[in-house]
Amino acid sequence: MTSDVDPAVPEPVSGAGRRRRGRRAGRVAVVVAAVAVAGTAAVAATGFGYDAVLGGNEQNGETGGGLPPQTAQVSRQTLVDSQTESGELGYGNSTTVSGRVGGTLTGLPSTGSTIKRGQALYRLDNTPVLLLYGSLPAYRALSPGVEGADVKQFEENLRALGYDGFTVDDAYSVSTASAVRKWQEDLGLPQTGTVELGRIAYAAGAVRVDTHEAALGDAVQPGTAVLSYTGSARVVTVELDVADQRLAKKGTAVSLTLPDGKTTAGKITKVETVIDTGSGSQGGGQEDPKTKIKVTVTVTDAKALAGLDQAAVDVAFTASQRENVLTVPVAALLALAEGGYGVQVVDGASTRIVAVQTGMFASGRVEVTGDGLAEGMKVGIPA
Repeated sequence: MTSDVDPAVPEPVSGAGRRRRGRRAGRVAVVVAAVAVAGTAAVAATGFGYDAVLGGNEQNGETGGGLPPQTAQVSRQTLVDSQTESGELGYGNSTTVSGRVGGTLTGLPSTGSTIKRGQALYRLDNTPVLLLYGSLPAYRALSPGVEGADVKQFEENLRALGYDGFTVDDAYSVSTASAVRKWQEDLGLPQTGTVELGRIAYAAGAVRVDTHEAALGDAVQPGTAVLSYTGSARVVTVELDVADQRLAKKGTAVSLTLPDGKTTAGKITKVETVIDTGSGSQGGGQEDPKTKIKVTVTVTDAKALAGLDQAAVDVAFTASQRENVLTVPVAALLALAEGGYGVQVVDGASTRIVAVQTGMFASGRVEVTGDGLAEGMKVGIPA
């Protein structure tokens, strides 16, 4: 006597199927376990042959008995390869700013404050060290006759601050020096027309002061850490195992579940490989370093984070999906003795084996294609 299994889809689990063409011939091993893990279907099977297990004469794949203890329907649906991981809401990576010139530290912004283009990161001998925007670090003094990408980056900032009378290009001209003198005058600096090394520091955008690495009155030498900063916008960071790298695709949308249970949308904006050195084992020894995939997610609606500073957030990743495909429970797969997979189609009191190709594994089901396989058919679930 057979019983129908409700083919309801359980919570999503990760996995991706492997495609392998089965053959419709004679002998089959019954699957006793089938699990999709990190993109691989692991199938454990008995070593019995077709006749021994199904108990009938083999004619075109049909048997006269041996009905399975349970059945499930072939259904047409959308499979989603999704996975939820825990992330941390914060401000992202911290960067340390070190002095490039010597002096006494006379000014520090408060932690948590935001510093924008043209504002002082800190003050040495009561003169400002200024934040500008750019990806190329300051590495030399800028004066008339100097050329390069760093010149253009500085001139773009000078123009953005409202100074003009020069051409934004890679040449530091006399006109650039004239604009710099006006800038220096407004800042209360000596009007030299030269940008000394250590006067400016570059970041990708506005920054949030994270910690003070030195105190007011400290003597700062070249290389002395003064403060650290993060980005000014809150982001969610997630560390994934290397086996889950398929989830980490820059630009992919994700869903975030906040501590109050509300959900909001986000997008993966940065993916990097990091080494997790661990915090030491219980026996006092050092754990072996582990390679991790660090994912940074920006929140689409910053207002959804109102009242939150740092918090644990669940991040639902979607690696891929297959729409409108035939699926069966993973447990319905049979490993064919000659290679590949099949399913046992139940038609009344008789059964037959249909060789199938497998596609995506997700949510306890697997995408299948095979000759004559159709939605609504019943397939056996081996004990």
